Amino acid sequence: MNIKTPNFLLLAFLLFGMAGFSQETHQSILEKLKQIPLVTAVSENNKTSHFNANFELWFTQPIDYSDLNKGTFKQRVLIGHTNSEKPVIVELQGYGIYTNKAGELAQHYLANQITIEHRYFNNSRPEKIIWKTLTIENAAKDQERIISAIRKAIYPTAKFVTTGISKGCQTTMAHRRFFPNNVDASVCYVGPLNFKRVDPRVFQFLNTVGNETEREQLQAFQTLCFENREALLKQLKKVASANNYTWEFGVEKALDYSILEYSFAFWQWGSSFDSIPSQNASVDKIYKHLMTISGYSFFEENGVKDLQPYFWAALTQQGIYAYETNPFKKYLNTEELYTFDWAFPEGINIEFDEKPMQEIDYFLNNFAHKILFIYGEKDAWSSTAVQLRNDPKQREMYKFVHKNGSHKTRINSFNKKEQQNIYTIIDAWVK
Repeated sequence: MNIKTPNFLLLAFLLFGMAGFSQETHQSILEKLKQIPLVTAVSENNKTSHFNANFELWFTQPIDYSDLNKGTFKQRVLIGHTNSEKPVIVELQGYGIYTNKAGELAQHYLANQITIEHRYFNNSRPEKIIWKTLTIENAAKDQERIISAIRKAIYPTAKFVTTGISKGCQTTMAHRRFFPNNVDASVCYVGPLNFKRVDPRVFQFLNTVGNETEREQLQAFQTLCFENREALLKQLKKVASANNYTWEFGVEKALDYSILEYSFAFWQWGSSFDSIPSQNASVDKIYKHLMTISGYSFFEENGVKDLQPYFWAALTQQGIYAYETNPFKKYLNTEELYTFDWAFPEGINIEFDEKPMQEIDYFLNNFAHKILFIYGEKDAWSSTAVQLRNDPKQREMYKFVHKNGSHKTRINSFNKKEQQNIYTIIDAWVK
């Protein structure tokens, strides 16, 4: 008993001391974050994933870096903290923040994570948006200020890796184009690099992806929808009435857009061909399948309002797609493209600027270093995937395409050998 008691007390002391040290460290980090000049509010949130502490910060950012008289807005940032010496994965959101949990890279490396909400999404917006200030350059400057400030405050010696998915990948590319050395490396997932508002490569992709039987099956379902248009319209009106759905261009055109969206969305998300209703299926089954694939929020007014910053960026600098109507001209009475020009904020319609994406492409193929791209082979957005040229491996530029993969493709989608190859590259960047 005399031998065991001191050991027990020592263990208890050590555990208590470690807990006290941990608590002191959290408080110390919190105080350092509060001292960042750009930060107006900091709070500690419930712990998630492997993090020892989670923090929420609000940064004060200029609405327009070229004209500071336009005022400021508050931008939301989350930090999942483990250890100041470990790598820092910076999740650059192309949209709003939807989770405070660790992403794939932070989880793999048990790393720290900073998540930055994109300007003008969710609550990271001024009271009144000046739409022309929503540019890739202003967004990149937001991110540089945040990364630099947090690094100086709590991670002065850590390796920093930016990452983003889809529009977040576009955001990551743009940030590196304007601030190539703000971080050590980047991992980009399933992000398009469009050179026009409607990049024709999308049409070429949709007309060649998969095999002919699969493409015919999708078009046959779209034709089935148009053949049952009146019955489907009744279903849509019923749902709209129950959910207060409205569309800027009316419910009839909303149905047309949903049918045209079907093939792009089907390939994008890697849907199952076995789920497609047969030609003699009931209207209920046809309607349910169509809306499961195409959804409501992309065209419905409340959804469009939430996605307005996305549409602005896509229509002015980053590009989007459109729908070919020729296969369905019998039902639509037109061969003109169905575009997204209607998604501009009310009273605004400006020309697409091709220069920003061309500059990113030039940067990626001449000056960029330590960027790894992940794509799904059959993802519709892979139609305009980054193309690496000019001896990319000399600059540690890599691209991995998952066979048959969709927009859901991540590193863990690949087989074990390919995962090992990918992580070997990233390992060297975070050491």
